[in-house]
Amino acid sequence: QVQLVESGGGLVQAGGSLRLSCAASGSMYSIDSMGWYRRPPGKERELVATITTGGSTNYADSVKGRFTISRDNAKNTVNLQMNSLKPEDTAVYYCNVRGRYVLGFGDFWGQGTQVTVSS
Repeated sequence: QVQLVESGGGLVQAGGSLRLSCAASGSMYSIDSMGWYRRPPGKERELVATITTGGSTNYADSVKGRFTISRDNAKNTVNLQMNSLKPEDTAVYYCNVRGRYVLGFGDFWGQGTQVTVSS
């Protein structure tokens, strides 16, 4: 019943920009936080950025000053504006939503979208 729909991935050159979007739909009672994680080639999934219901944000040190996370509570949407992209940003990016749904508390993940940055 809970579904995350992601968009915005693609191929860009170093120094370029991309904007990722994720919309949550289904049987959610409330959403506590939304965020983005990524899995670079050969590495484990890592935090990129999160944003809470109150608007508090948290960024990985590697993206501070370059990425900006935002959310639209009315649309249950979270966005990630990525500027000054570097080859090391290449990864599969995953949307994450935390909150309450019909069966209790849940931690939900999108299917992932590929971001590739060429040098």
